[in-house]
Amino acid sequence: MRSCWSLRLNNSNSPLLRGSSSILILMACLSTNVRAQFSFSDALKPAKESTGSSYLFPVNPGHPNLLAGTMGELRSTHFHSGIDVRTNNMVGVPILATQRGYISHIIVGAYGYGHAMLITHPDGNTSLYGHLDQFKGAITKHILQEQYRRKSFDLDIEFSANQFPVNRGDTIGLSGNTGGSSGPHLHFEIRNENKEALNPLTFGFTEIEDKLAPIGLRIALKTLDINSRVNDRFGRYEFGLVRNGKTARLPYPILVRGKIGIEILAHDKIDHSQFRHGINHIELYADSTLIFKQDIDKIDFNTSRDILTLMDFRTLKAKGVRFNKLYIEDGNPLQFYKDVLSRGAVTVENGTKKIKIILRDFSDNESVVTFTLQADPLTENVTFIEPLLKSIDFEIQENILVVSTKPCGQKEKTIKLFSKGNATEITSTYRHPNRLVYLIDLKKTLPDSIQTCAGAINFNFKDIVPSLTDYTYYSDWADIEFPNRVLYDTLFLNIAQSKRNQVDVFSIGTATTPIHNGINVILKPSNEYQNDKKIAAYHLEGNRFEYLGGEWNNGRINFTTPELGDFALVRDSIPPSVSRISCTNLSARFRIRDNLSGIAKIEATINGEWLLMKYDYKTGIVQSDRLDKTKQLKGDFQLKITDRAGNEKLYTQKIL
Repeated sequence: MRSCWSLRLNNSNSPLLRGSSSILILMACLSTNVRAQFSFSDALKPAKESTGSSYLFPVNPGHPNLLAGTMGELRSTHFHSGIDVRTNNMVGVPILATQRGYISHIIVGAYGYGHAMLITHPDGNTSLYGHLDQFKGAITKHILQEQYRRKSFDLDIEFSANQFPVNRGDTIGLSGNTGGSSGPHLHFEIRNENKEALNPLTFGFTEIEDKLAPIGLRIALKTLDINSRVNDRFGRYEFGLVRNGKTARLPYPILVRGKIGIEILAHDKIDHSQFRHGINHIELYADSTLIFKQDIDKIDFNTSRDILTLMDFRTLKAKGVRFNKLYIEDGNPLQFYKDVLSRGAVTVENGTKKIKIILRDFSDNESVVTFTLQADPLTENVTFIEPLLKSIDFEIQENILVVSTKPCGQKEKTIKLFSKGNATEITSTYRHPNRLVYLIDLKKTLPDSIQTCAGAINFNFKDIVPSLTDYTYYSDWADIEFPNRVLYDTLFLNIAQSKRNQVDVFSIGTATTPIHNGINVILKPSNEYQNDKKIAAYHLEGNRFEYLGGEWNNGRINFTTPELGDFALVRDSIPPSVSRISCTNLSARFRIRDNLSGIAKIEATINGEWLLMKYDYKTGIVQSDRLDKTKQLKGDFQLKITDRAGNEKLYTQKIL
């Protein structure tokens, strides 16, 4: 039941998510193969007081509970802001108010938190209960009435202190699987008066047992300037750790030179749980000197997407794994760091440095990772390097262009670098019989192309975009607006047009470059598109089309994207599909799907009167919910499904 959410939520004005991106991507990976610690009958027993805290555990208090997620875990685009409490893969477990107060906010929707309740408490804190199957108490009728009054399944309502008071231990809802959850559980948060998420496990709950220390799996070393090296090479390199109990180490020294950044792949374990959890506290020592300390004790929702600067984003995109950087890059605005020297970078010019990393969880279980960095002089001839699969290849690491070529004979030949019509001959920075490597500082030279004996590369660099100002790039086929601080670092912008499977592809930067929030793009395609309203912008991830939308005006389409990479303009002319599961006097239930742009609107009527349809996007199931439960569905039923391109599918039936 891990809450890895996958969400596209266009509601940035919601107080629930204020300050977050208007497009929030959340992913959930829930598993059920864990030993149950309580039964449904246990959950119905009278609540026992949690010792040592005025807050009550919201699920089966006084009994052991299991977690599927902890606060501060690294997710793909955000920090996990609460704990995920397992409910034995069951829907319908009573959820209790952790403290007295009043219901201050209700969210009902198909995505994100799903059905969520927020309760504000006398101490100023607010607790959140997400993925509920249903609400309990007087507010239940009010919510249904509001849905019918507004003719909307989705709700986002705030309440005053005297409308719906709550006592500690009241059953405020039943656990569920609504929103961006892929298994029944409760997502539980506690937020302070500044709307920052706190770690619920620091509130003295005895229901969670944890005697297991975190586990270090791998480390990575990264060169932080053009003169730095790891095993004689420039770049980022990973090393597997040898573990023994609460310690992990590298059994050999790593040869380095210059300024190095250290990253770690690690996770925490909790008793009786197979899930991998986040690590809130990390310390890095070099020769017994503390140079880096990270404490994730609260999360500011305004900066949650800045997690992209804490992880190695390129590795996340390529491999799906989350390495935690133990150094602070220039564009990292997070406030988790204390006692940091030289922004966490380790500089090795001579001798050795003994590195120690301490990993500590919320229960103060601790493990240690150790290894040695040994100084190595710069050399132009490296002893080992991976064979090059292509005859010529390149990548960009921050402001360094790394070009690799296969040798073309016994004698090394120079390569020609072309920039603004001028040609410069350059020699390799370092070499091996398998490969020649050239390092080019893009802040000094922005090349148009490179000619080598193994072939040529056209880079399509068009501009240098600063990160600390509003900036707009103009061209014949695209205008791109970069708001102030949307970039975490200077961007060496490369753009290009191409064809892929008969689809026009517009490339803007690379998908491995993270950005904060979104940039605005105006594409100026050829006349063949002719302002077709069914054509929209999509972000390409492999063969997957991710809908972005856009507005057409005078032959141009304007859209916002939270990612760089490849984009396409695609026509969606196929309406959604509707499959009847049941449609009787008691209930109308259908499965709906859309092949491309996605579901935009669900509308149902019975004899012309609006009928609420609850929607679960994970299963594609919509189901009726009547305002008057004593009144049967009878007469002319109509269900209309509209996708984001405006295609409609209409289902009608006379219910006898």
